[in-house]
Amino acid sequence: MPSTPSSRPAEQPQATPTRPASLSHQTTPSHQSTSRRPALAAAAAATAAALLLAGCASSGTAAPGASAGGGEPQSGGTLRFGLGYDPTCLDPQQAGGNDSLNIGRQLVDSLTDQDPETGEIVPWLATSWEVSPDAKTFTFTLRDDATFADGTPVDAAAVQANLDGIAALGAQATLGSSYLDGYAQTVVVDPQTARVEFSEPSAQFLQATSTMTLGLFSVASTTLSVEDRCAGEFVGSGPFTLTDWQPAQSATLERRDGYAWPSSIAGHEGEAYLDSIEYSVVAEPSVRTGSLQSGQLDAFMNVLPTDEEPLKATGQTVSARTNPGISFALLPNTDRPVGGDEEVRLAISEAIDRQEVVDTVLTPSYKAATSPLSSSNPGYTDLGDLLTFDLDAAKARLDADGWEPGDDGIRTKDGQRLQADVVYLTNFAASEQILQLVQQQLVKAGVDLQLRQVTMAEYPEVQKVGDYDFSWTNLTRADGDVLRTVYGASGRNLARLAADDAVNTPLDAQAAEADADARLALLADAQTQLLERALSIPVMEFSTVIATAPTVHDLRFEASSRLSFYDTWIEAP
Repeated sequence: MPSTPSSRPAEQPQATPTRPASLSHQTTPSHQSTSRRPALAAAAAATAAALLLAGCASSGTAAPGASAGGGEPQSGGTLRFGLGYDPTCLDPQQAGGNDSLNIGRQLVDSLTDQDPETGEIVPWLATSWEVSPDAKTFTFTLRDDATFADGTPVDAAAVQANLDGIAALGAQATLGSSYLDGYAQTVVVDPQTARVEFSEPSAQFLQATSTMTLGLFSVASTTLSVEDRCAGEFVGSGPFTLTDWQPAQSATLERRDGYAWPSSIAGHEGEAYLDSIEYSVVAEPSVRTGSLQSGQLDAFMNVLPTDEEPLKATGQTVSARTNPGISFALLPNTDRPVGGDEEVRLAISEAIDRQEVVDTVLTPSYKAATSPLSSSNPGYTDLGDLLTFDLDAAKARLDADGWEPGDDGIRTKDGQRLQADVVYLTNFAASEQILQLVQQQLVKAGVDLQLRQVTMAEYPEVQKVGDYDFSWTNLTRADGDVLRTVYGASGRNLARLAADDAVNTPLDAQAAEADADARLALLADAQTQLLERALSIPVMEFSTVIATAPTVHDLRFEASSRLSFYDTWIEAP
């Protein structure tokens, strides 16, 4: 859909962006680029600062820890952890769901890590790296003592086999395929040096190397079938190994003897403290809560907002951290009449009271959206002034657009009711309640929101066909390129924008920009354009909320708000 002039006021809000993760662990030359919006570029360069950590923890905990520290760590014991959903695939290179990735993180190490407090990329399996000025070449120097659980070395050949393999997976690599856009090859310079080359600039790639999605397997594991890998047949270099998996029921991990190469920001060195981790799929929220309170579980994720206070009242610890990435939003299908009407989109955005959503359905663990990006994301810009609740303005906009109130309060135009079909998943249990409240809010403006729940299996086909007006969507990633992944014509293009749509200019340019300040300005520009035209209608920031028993210590959030058990320990009975 071609770009159309915005009917928003010309005056821009003050941008307050946060700096993206550093591109290099060593000093490298940089490019400069100019944003389409000079004022935003200047504001971004002037205010670039340390990443604002937007996590929150309750009951005496502090981010990034997801459980209280205290006392001397003890080695031993089994942590019993409850999952809300079936981790249908344990391969982190293929999986996209949090339950799967939270298991995969314990099994694989990554080339780099990302500091959850600053967004900085720091050493892990790679001790250092160099990035070419055009962001096309990334050269990693690997530590020489890391091995996979089968005894083979973590070397440049393994890096080559893994990246080649993920690229070959294509769409089967749910997240990794976008991280490797433009991937050309990996060259084995010597056993401890790998040079990764792209056919086009890829400023986001360094951050991608910190994710479990690009975590490394043994060379032999990269040749396994996708089915075998989903079943956990792969071999990683992580602090735990998989010893048992019962699909839709449980998974058991055991500590790896001799592990000695943790991330540079880990809390200790050497082997993990826990002897083992027993994951159980406990789909019913009340059963998860009761199992923790009765001592049958030590921790669980997917805590319902309504369960937070009852858990804390019985002495459990409830901790939360805002997920970086795309805020939960109504994403329009601009190929459809309603989603393609900019005035309707803007009116819908104005008629949503985001703070009421947080105050009514959620808890202080969550925040009202102030940007297409969540506030914990490197590159986030506070654009809350463009998301102000104003029901009168929404009504006036629809009046001017020719939508007249009907007898039942729902507006019509040329005989067509102002009805919008919204598809959503229930992977976040509160989504239905949130959308029901938004539905009630929009009725006051004369908009009839029709809610349609679909399954995880159905959702890809629904998106492909485009049989909806809006989709209720979020995506976790601690890098601003997640905007291009979701909205860009070179990404998933979930709003179905034309290739020449104006917002693609900053989205594509930031992916090629190696200079941190210039990239920040481009991301600020993209966020502003998305809101000025309501191509994104963000509502709330998603948070990972977990509950732990008082005996659990140092269960930590990593930069993507997923969990790391390496430093976790439990008190002996």
